[in-house]
Amino acid sequence: MKAPSLTLGIEEEYQVVHPETGKLTSFITEILDEKEKGETEILPELHQACVEVASRVCETVQDARAEVIRMRRLVRDRVGQSGLRIAASGTHPFSTWSEQKITPLDRYVGLREDLQEVADRNLIFGMHVHVGIEDREFLIDAMNVSRYFLPHVLALSASSPFWEGRSTGLHSYRTIIWANFPRTGIPMSFGSAGEYDHFVETMVRSRTVEDSSKIWWDLRPSNRFPTLEFRVCDMCTRVDEVVCIAAIFQAIVAKLWKLRQDNLTFRLYPEALMAENKWRAARYGIQGKLIDFGKQSEHPAKALIAEMVEWFLDDIVDDLGTRAEVEYALRILKEGTSADRQMAVYQERGDMAEVVRHLTRETTEGL
Repeated sequence: MKAPSLTLGIEEEYQVVHPETGKLTSFITEILDEKEKGETEILPELHQACVEVASRVCETVQDARAEVIRMRRLVRDRVGQSGLRIAASGTHPFSTWSEQKITPLDRYVGLREDLQEVADRNLIFGMHVHVGIEDREFLIDAMNVSRYFLPHVLALSASSPFWEGRSTGLHSYRTIIWANFPRTGIPMSFGSAGEYDHFVETMVRSRTVEDSSKIWWDLRPSNRFPTLEFRVCDMCTRVDEVVCIAAIFQAIVAKLWKLRQDNLTFRLYPEALMAENKWRAARYGIQGKLIDFGKQSEHPAKALIAEMVEWFLDDIVDDLGTRAEVEYALRILKEGTSADRQMAVYQERGDMAEVVRHLTRETTEGL
């Protein structure tokens, strides 16, 4: 079995906002003609006020940091030509889905026709991280085991406490909106790559999906690349948060490969238990409690996340050269997530537009 390359790819979805009002602003149609000419790397998404970027293949986490900075500069400068700004968070604090326009491309028009209002309401923004795993049997094994850690990392990424001008009481309300889509959530486990392929074949032959790109789990094999795609996270506000989470996902795969070489693995738990932890992460972020399934008891999320980080620091991150990036998670635990900071701004200022301005500053700081 071939060792995974552990290359990285990062996809980010930015909000395009008006600098004065803070409202979401339709933008992507301005550059669709340019895209046809191959003149831009900015990609469309379902709603016109969202722009997506996808990094080049990165050999190291340090390369990934440079790519995230490059992509954010690119989008900041391009939307800036139209007098607009970008903001990075899982939801917009106050703009409403009913006022947004769907991007007029076949994929999104078809999605709107298929899912109706569920598609319209999906005004959310996420970050996806691809980790290179060339051996498909190990990829499926890594997917099975990595599911356990998805709630822990979701809690670190939480950045969506507001929805349509209201405080939701949750730290990742994006998670709740996204759950309305079919074929989402924590995936089932598979005994082999062949078993996964048979599942996809069944979905395609039954005309449920055209291909596996419409299986929208929190974690899935990419249908285009030899990667495991982690999709559970809110859009991270700060560059350092993006890089930290990418480093953690890479470290998870590296750790599982090391265990595999020693003929060891991690116990698999039922999806229902992991879904309970995911709910807790969405509701409370790092401020609540998660369940340690081995001990059958709940513990502060901060303690279990720190324990996960220490698990990597013990024997993985120095080989990867990512100690600083993974340890940044401990800073998040100490200082709070984007959701915590947004709630603090709103509590102090009482103005959702001020929250948006806070997000635009943090999104582009250090670029």
